[in-house]
Amino acid sequence: MTATSRLFAASLGGAVILSALAVPVFAHHGWSWAEAEQMTLRGTIKTISMAPPHPSLQVTASDGAVWQVDLGNPRQTANSGFTGNTAKPGDAITVLGNRNRDASKPHMKAVRITIAGRNYDMYPERITN
Repeated sequence: MTATSRLFAASLGGAVILSALAVPVFAHHGWSWAEAEQMTLRGTIKTISMAPPHPSLQVTASDGAVWQVDLGNPRQTANSGFTGNTAKPGDAITVLGNRNRDASKPHMKAVRITIAGRNYDMYPERITN
C-alpha cells in the first residue's frame, strides 16, 4: 500500500468515526423531542450559559419550577442580538417555544425570548404565536 493509499484510508476511517459520533448530537439538536404546539413561559432568569454546544438559560417560573431553555445555535443566538451581556440573573423574561414531549421535564427550545420589551428571535421562521 502506498503512502497516499494509507493516508486516504486513514482519512476515510476518521470520517466514518466522526459521522457515527455526530448522529447523537444531531438528534439532540433537532426538534423531534419537542411538542409541535408552542407555549409561553414567563419567569426570571436564574442562569445564563453561552457555552457550547448551544447557549441556554435556566428560568424560574412563577410556580418555582426551574426550566432549562435552549436557545439557538451560537450563530443564531448572536444573529438574534442576544449575547451573554444582554441580560443578567434576576431579569424578567418571556420565552416562546416548544416544550419537551416528556411533560415531567421542565425543558424547552426557545424560538423567541423577550427581555425588557425587546424580542430576540432565535428561529423567526418557526414563530406561530
